[in-house]
Amino acid sequence: MIKILRRLKFVFTFWRFIPFLIDYFRSREVSGMKKVAGVLLLAAYVVFPFDLIPDYLLFFGLLDDVVIVTFVLERMVKMAPFSLKEKHKLLDK
Repeated sequence: MIKILRRLKFVFTFWRFIPFLIDYFRSREVSGMKKVAGVLLLAAYVVFPFDLIPDYLLFFGLLDDVVIVTFVLERMVKMAPFSLKEKHKLLDK
């Protein structure tokens, strides 16, 4: 249940992650492989949008899209160096 609440909080505060993503891709502390992995995962989902729940079901159809994108972004935060997490106040609690 706590994980679901964290994911919802992540979705509603997504705007905070835009500066983080910019710094993540500009940072020399993040290896090129980690940067490529994040981009490829997001690009693969955009190119091949496999939906677990069809989008015509309005709210429920968008829910699987949100879950996948937030999962990828959470992985990027976990792969980020400590200094970048600290700068953007994204430390695990």
